[in-house]
Amino acid sequence: MYLTSEKKAEIFGKHGKSATDTGSAEGQIALFSYRIAHLTEHLKKNKKDYSTQRALVSMVGKRRSLLDYLAKKDIERYRSIIKELGLRR
Repeated sequence: MYLTSEKKAEIFGKHGKSATDTGSAEGQIALFSYRIAHLTEHLKKNKKDYSTQRALVSMVGKRRSLLDYLAKKDIERYRSIIKELGLRR
């Protein structure tokens, strides 16, 4: 399995307020980014895996809506998470 509980705790610990704070927007965005990167690599090898492709598009939309929420709520937190993860608009 590519996403173990230790990896999740590491992601939330690095980007969230703590390792157990799974509800913060930054932690969720970081987790979605990790999963998106993994699915992108999978789709490079398996071009005809359309169910994974659909899941990837859905995940990108969820991350985008979380980023929009964070930009409206607190622009400084938005800018910092964009810079940390290397995302761009």
